[in-house]
Amino acid sequence: MKLLITGKNGQLGSELQDLQHEYPRFEMIFVDREEMDLSNPEQIQEVLEKEKPDLIVSAGAYTAVDKAETEQELCSKINHLAVQTMGEWAYKNNTKIIHISTDYVFDGNSEIPLKEDDKTNPINTYGLTKLKGEQALQASGAAYVIIRTAWVYSTYGANFVKTMKRLMNEREEIGVVSDQIGTPTYARDLAKAIMDIVVAPEFVQGIYHYSNEGKISWYDFAVAIKELSGVACKINAIGSDAFPTPAKRPNFSLLDKSKIKAVYGVSVPDWKASLGEMMKKI
Repeated sequence: MKLLITGKNGQLGSELQDLQHEYPRFEMIFVDREEMDLSNPEQIQEVLEKEKPDLIVSAGAYTAVDKAETEQELCSKINHLAVQTMGEWAYKNNTKIIHISTDYVFDGNSEIPLKEDDKTNPINTYGLTKLKGEQALQASGAAYVIIRTAWVYSTYGANFVKTMKRLMNEREEIGVVSDQIGTPTYARDLAKAIMDIVVAPEFVQGIYHYSNEGKISWYDFAVAIKELSGVACKINAIGSDAFPTPAKRPNFSLLDKSKIKAVYGVSVPDWKASLGEMMKKI
């Protein structure tokens, strides 16, 4: 079985590369912008025609949430049109596709964990393009699994954990938003969940939610990073209003993971245990 995985150098793509030795029976082809530019539909089709994968893991995306507000066309090409192109190719070639989406398809006005069939209503360009990508994949006719995730971090790439570690070492005190609620996702855990789906006896099409277990704010996350780092930096809880950004963020992003656990038997580690694992590595 041949897998083609986009976003080779991203957090998730890097974690999937680390796992590939555990799955020697699969041929895993990793591509990034150099090999397959997601803003170029012709090149996407050329690479897919050349490689002819049995399954596509669509892990590459435009993820610069604030920059997306001024790069709407590019963001749409990568998060919407590229997914449409892959979906249409997958349908014609009887190829399955696992696509990674985001909690940002929701508006953040819920107070209970978000289920897969809850109403979507993105409040920024990034979220809107990711929702359009989901819809295009569903309309393509391809056999798909869409995994919405949130607050991704890893030993690879730039992310909240690494930024906090750096700032805590540079400053005596920092302010972190305390009114946005969710749970982080260790990209290695998500990579394992994806491979659980790949090896499952049955490919059960649909949308699934995955993040680590728990319910915290970004402030809580920062406090845990501080504790594990052993630094003296003071962390102040601040409201989102005190930290304006070009793109609005959902205030509530807690995902209900019961469906992916029930259908695929995926294990979902606690957020703090996974953060500890990641921090040991760096």
